[in-house]
Amino acid sequence: MSRLASRSIRALSSARSASNRTIESAVRSWTRSISSTPVRAAVHRGPTLVTASGIHAPKAAPSFGVASPQCRSMFIQTEVTPNDDSLKFIPGVSVMGEGTAEFLDTRSALKSPLAIRLMGIEGVKAIFYGPDFVTVSKDSENPWAILKPEIYSILMEHFSAGLPLFRSEEDKEAAGPQDTRILDTDSETVAMIKELLETRVRPAIMEDGGDIEYRGFNDEGFVKVKLKGSCRGCSSSAVTLKSGIERMLMHYIPEVKGVEQILDEEEVIALDEFAKLEERLAKNGNNKDSKMAPYMSV
Repeated sequence: MSRLASRSIRALSSARSASNRTIESAVRSWTRSISSTPVRAAVHRGPTLVTASGIHAPKAAPSFGVASPQCRSMFIQTEVTPNDDSLKFIPGVSVMGEGTAEFLDTRSALKSPLAIRLMGIEGVKAIFYGPDFVTVSKDSENPWAILKPEIYSILMEHFSAGLPLFRSEEDKEAAGPQDTRILDTDSETVAMIKELLETRVRPAIMEDGGDIEYRGFNDEGFVKVKLKGSCRGCSSSAVTLKSGIERMLMHYIPEVKGVEQILDEEEVIALDEFAKLEERLAKNGNNKDSKMAPYMSV
């Protein structure tokens, strides 16, 4: 009986040893196959998740009519105006939306962060905001080739960052034109004049980067207006008044006998200096002709 038990124990031990050897052999074989297979995670070529995470596109920001702060690509167009010293910049986003605003000096530009920066450029003398454009006026001494890069930079930075155009909503409302708002106290003639200026004249003048402001209607039948933006100081403004605005108002409103332009003190001085310059040039031309007359005679 003890012999039989001893044989059984030896057989069981032998079976266990064979099983262990089989398992060890399988493990060694599996280990070899793992070691001979290239580790893809270690030798992965191409962009990885870590690399891509550094260039993920920013989440879209809510739109308020201007470009997102993350978006630095803007295409700002420029349009020439009848005034060589005024240029119309179109950023492709809303500027005023409705109405206009004009800044003729640093003090008035304090209401607008963008205007005060543009006025800080040497040579810039006036800023005008339209519904979807900004008109910049300069003096005659500084060429556009020097001014335009800095103007582009300031406009790009302002609109791409979504900065406010005015410091407060009250400043924006006060800056917009109130001249053509029809009041209860307006006569029928004045109401018609304001309506034509607002619906017919103003959109056409804005195409050239300017604006018109109603200043009154007197008993003699003359409408008093003031030109703004690129139309301010423009040599063709007289033609615009007479052949365009005056003719149209007189056609639709028989009570209108003419249109008069209101000039600022600076504009009067500028026109006087221009007239004096033309007079001096004419005299110099006449003197030269008189001196050359003996040599030109046959």
